[in-house]
Amino acid sequence: MATGQLFSRTTQALFYNYKQLPIQRMLDFDFLCGRDTPSVAGIINPGAEGFQKLFFGQEEIAIPVHSTIEAACAAHPTADVFINFASYRSAAASSMSALKQPTVRVVAIIAEGVPESDTKQLIAYARSNNKVVIGPATVGGIQAGAFKIGDTAGTIDNIVHCKLYRPGSVGFVSKSGGMSNEMYNTIARVTDGIYEGIAIGGDVFPGSTLSDHILRFNNIPQVKMMVVLGELGGRDEYSLVEALKQGKVNKPVVAWVSGTCARLFKSEVQFGHAGAKSGGEMESAQGKNQALREAGAVVPTSYEALEATIKETFEKLVEEGKITPVKEVKPPQIPEDLNSAIKSGKVRAPTHIISTISDDRGEEPCYAGVPMSSIVEQGLGVGDVISLLWFKRSLPRYCTKFIEICIMLCADHGPCVSGAHNTIVTARAGKDLVSSLVSGLLTIGPRFGGAIDDAARYFKDAYDRGLTPYEFVEGMKKKGIRVPGIGHRIKRGDNRDKRVELLQLFARTNFPSVKYMEYAVQVETYTLSKANNLVLNVDGAIGSLFLDLLAGSGMFTKQEIDEIVEIGYLNGLFVLARSIGLIGHTFDQKRLKQPLYRHPWEDVLYTK
Repeated sequence: MATGQLFSRTTQALFYNYKQLPIQRMLDFDFLCGRDTPSVAGIINPGAEGFQKLFFGQEEIAIPVHSTIEAACAAHPTADVFINFASYRSAAASSMSALKQPTVRVVAIIAEGVPESDTKQLIAYARSNNKVVIGPATVGGIQAGAFKIGDTAGTIDNIVHCKLYRPGSVGFVSKSGGMSNEMYNTIARVTDGIYEGIAIGGDVFPGSTLSDHILRFNNIPQVKMMVVLGELGGRDEYSLVEALKQGKVNKPVVAWVSGTCARLFKSEVQFGHAGAKSGGEMESAQGKNQALREAGAVVPTSYEALEATIKETFEKLVEEGKITPVKEVKPPQIPEDLNSAIKSGKVRAPTHIISTISDDRGEEPCYAGVPMSSIVEQGLGVGDVISLLWFKRSLPRYCTKFIEICIMLCADHGPCVSGAHNTIVTARAGKDLVSSLVSGLLTIGPRFGGAIDDAARYFKDAYDRGLTPYEFVEGMKKKGIRVPGIGHRIKRGDNRDKRVELLQLFARTNFPSVKYMEYAVQVETYTLSKANNLVLNVDGAIGSLFLDLLAGSGMFTKQEIDEIVEIGYLNGLFVLARSIGLIGHTFDQKRLKQPLYRHPWEDVLYTK
C-alpha cells in the first residue's frame, strides 16, 4: 500500500469502458482547478479505436480510444491511474490486467457485486506489488484542486460549493460514496476544506481500508487533521483502532461509525452496502465508536454532533498555529453545454439547417405536418408522400395518381439505355448497390431523362408568350437548340410511344385543363411535317402535363410554378422513377452472378 500522496495536479488516468458524463466531469474539474493538461489521457473501449471528442473548458479536445489495456498503457506510459467502469461481470478480469501493467499504480473499481473471491485475488496481488485498489463499489476519490475519479463529488455546482477546486487541510475517508458528498459539504462549512477524500467502497472486502488511507494522510504534510466515516458491519475500523493505539497516527482523527439505529430493530438488518451488516457486538456501530474513542479518536455522541466536533477540532488546530487556513480563490466559470443552455433558455443558438418538409422530433415523423400514422390510416400512396415532401401540400388524388403513373412508366426502359448500361457494368464489376445505382444516375442529363425540365421550361415560355408552333420551333432552330421533349431514336409518327398515349389519355380524362399538353401536341404536328421521328416523347409529355397539373390544380401561384420548373422538380421525378429500374438491374446482375463486363472488340472501330 502507498504510504503517501496518491494523486497530484499532473496525474493522468486511463478510463475503461467509455462513459461520456463522468469523463466530462473529470475534465471540467481539471479546468476548474486550472490544470494545464487533461486528467484523462486515454479511453479503453474493447473492440473500438479512434478518438472521442470532449471539452476541456471551451476547447474541444480529442482523447485517444484504444481497444486493449495493453495498447493504452503503451501509448500513455505516464498515466498511472486506471478508472474501471466495467460491469461486475468483467470488472475483476480487467482490473487484474491493469494491475499487471508496470505503468499502473492505482486501480479504482466502480462496479458493485464483484465476486468476493475475485476481489481477494485483486487485493493480494495489489499488496504484494505495492499497488493501490480503491473499491469495488466505490465512487472513487478526489484530491482537491488536483485530480478526481469519475463522478466523485457530483456536479460542478456541488464541487464549487464544497470548495474542492483548491486544497484544504483535511484528509477524509469513508466507506460510502454518497455520504462522501455530504461530508465534503459539511467539512467545507466548518473548516478550510479537504485536501484529499477517498470512498473505499461498501463491499465486504474493500481493496484498501480506512486505516490504509489514514496512515497515508498522516504522512502528507498538507493534511493537518483527518475525518473518518465508517459503518456497521465488518471489522475494518479496528485496524484503525490498532494504528491509533500503537501511535502510528499523530494527527487528530475525528471519527464516526454510522448505523447506531440498527439496535432499534428486533432482527438483524442489512443496510445498503454489502458490508453494512452487523455480525455481533464488535461489528456494531456502538462497539466500533466506543473502541475508536478509547483509542484516542475524537468521536461525537451522534452523527448530528459530527459537524460541530469537526469544527471544534479544526479551530483548536488553528489556535495552536498548526493550521493556517487556506485563502479562498475564485474558480473559473465552467462553460455550460450548448444543449443544456438552450433547454434552460439561457442562450439563443442559430441553427445550421432549415427543414420545412419533415419533422421527426415528436412521437412520430411528420411529412409537411401530416403524421405518419395519418398517411397510413388514410391509405395514401407514394404520390401523396411525394406531394407532401416535394410540394409541401396535399394535392388532389388525380394529381398524385398522375405522379404515380409517371413513376411506373419511367421506372425502366430496358438494359441498353445509358443509365442501365452503366449500372449493369458497375454491378458486374462487383460493386455494391449504391455504387451501381449512382453510376447509372450520373448519366441522367440533357440527353437522357433530364429533358423533362427543359421541355416544361420551353413549352411554358412559348405558350405563355403566345408563340405559334412554327414560331417556337423555328426560333429554337435559329438559336441552335433542339426542342426538348421532341424526337425519339425508335418511335415514329406511325409508331408512337405507348407511354405518351397513356399519359395523355389519363390527363384528358382527369385534368381540368390540358392547355400545355395540347400546345405540345400542336408542336409535334409541326415537327412531324419535317421528319417522321420528331414525335412528342415521354419527357415532353411529362413536362407539358406537369405544367397542366400545377396550373390546373389551382394550388400554385405563377411564381411557384416558375420556381418549381427552375429548381428541377420534374427532373427529380425521372431520377426517382429510374432509380427503381437501376436497382432492379443491379439485383438482376448479382442474382445471375454475371462476370466482369468487357466490351467486345468487334463493336469498336479502331482507327488512326
